[in-house]
Amino acid sequence: MRSLLVSVAILAAASAAQAQSLIFGAGYADYSDSQSVDQAIFSLEYQHRPFHEATRFSATWGGALSVDKDGDTHVGVGLIGIYTFADRWFLEGSVMPGYYDESNALNDLGGSFQIRSLFGVGYTLNSGNKISMAITHKSNASTQDNNPGVNSLLVRYHYGF
Repeated sequence: MRSLLVSVAILAAASAAQAQSLIFGAGYADYSDSQSVDQAIFSLEYQHRPFHEATRFSATWGGALSVDKDGDTHVGVGLIGIYTFADRWFLEGSVMPGYYDESNALNDLGGSFQIRSLFGVGYTLNSGNKISMAITHKSNASTQDNNPGVNSLLVRYHYGF
């Protein structure tokens, strides 16, 4: 009976590790240009099942949408890497090139092509869902003459399914 329970627990953990996720985030966007309007930002992200898994590292792809209070919007797709450590803790990094549309002309980032990079640290809850803090940076990687960028700090909830 004990080996059956251990087997079920291992299978449940393996399927939870390979789950897809929807990630809801809220935070604050700090635009680098002094003329820009810093404000609240909200994000929604999708992470697919990993296409590569090692002992503590997994790689996957996903998409992200962020909208700030004025309606400045970025949508991107790209690669995500997750490194787990200390039982339930994880580090997350991603790079997602995409399209940016400023609703507030003061929040112009130099063009519609912007790359969002993310670094986060999080914790896996008993339910298998996760919480994390992340810092994001959006810029056009100097592909345009003007490249002010925007940094955001987000609190995120990862809902696995």
